[in-house]
Order: sequence, then structure tokens, then C-alpha cells
Amino acid sequence: MKKIYIAGPDVFEKNAIQVGNNLSELCTKYGFIGLYPLDNKIEFSTKKETAKKIYEANIDLIKQSDIVIANINDFRGKEADSGTVWECGYAIALGKEVYAYMDNTNSYINRFNPDEKHLDKDINTLVDNNNLIIEDFDLPINLMLGISIKKIVQGSFEDVLKVIN
Repeated sequence: MKKIYIAGPDVFEKNAIQVGNNLSELCTKYGFIGLYPLDNKIEFSTKKETAKKIYEANIDLIKQSDIVIANINDFRGKEADSGTVWECGYAIALGKEVYAYMDNTNSYINRFNPDEKHLDKDINTLVDNNNLIIEDFDLPINLMLGISIKKIVQGSFEDVLKVIN
């Protein structure tokens, strides 16, 4: 059976263990083995030492996996969780198939509300309220992820499993 590493900010939910169990059960339902970051048994010590152990354990799970499915919904802003983004890049570098899901797969530039962007007439380009150019490549997320991920599905984790099957 192929193994799927389950990436995403779901580990920050108050009921993260149950969320992981539910996602792993969905993997089983579709004929896969789910590997969830909180499956790791970490012995807690200092904060930095614990962080290092979590990092190493998650790397090991990614290496064991055949596929990564990542929740790249907005997390604390308009971008995906940075840890999840790193995991996707690492998995891609290892040659793993990486899939992702989002609630909103509209073009990134269209995900900004009118009061969050304006036309900079000097460069004839839309910028955000910090006067930074807004990417406009008709992708739902930064081009580095948008191009490298095998498929970004609008919907849920289970919707990605259906696509893979």
C-alpha cells in the first residue's frame, strides 16, 4: 500500500489528534496508509530540542511516504502555513508526488478584496496595501507551489484522495 504524508496546519487545531485520526481513516478507506505528523512519539525536553526532534521525525515520515497531500489553505494571512510549504518543497525535491487542496482556488490576485489592492500607475500593476506587487500568474498560490504541485484541488483532503484514486 502506498503511504501518504498528511501535511498542513491541522496540527495546530485544538483537536489535532482527532483531525489526524480522521484523515488517516480516509486514507485507509481509499487504500492508502496515512502518516500524520502527530503520529510521531516525541520525548519532550527543552523547546529547541523538542522542535529539532519534531523536525527530524517529520522528515522521516516524508521520506517514508510515496505521496504528500497538503492543506494549503490560507493560514494566518493570505498564504499557506510556512511549515507546510517547506514540507511540500522537500517532498518535491525527493521526487515525491505532491497534491494539495484549498477551499478557494481562484487566482491569487482575485483573492484580494478591492480595499486590499490598488493600481500603481507608475508600473501599471496591482499592488497590495504595503505597495508590494501582487503575483498575477492565474494560479491560486505563489508560482513556486502553484507550478510544482502535481494538482491543487478545490475542496477537501478526501477530494484529493478521489483524484488520486
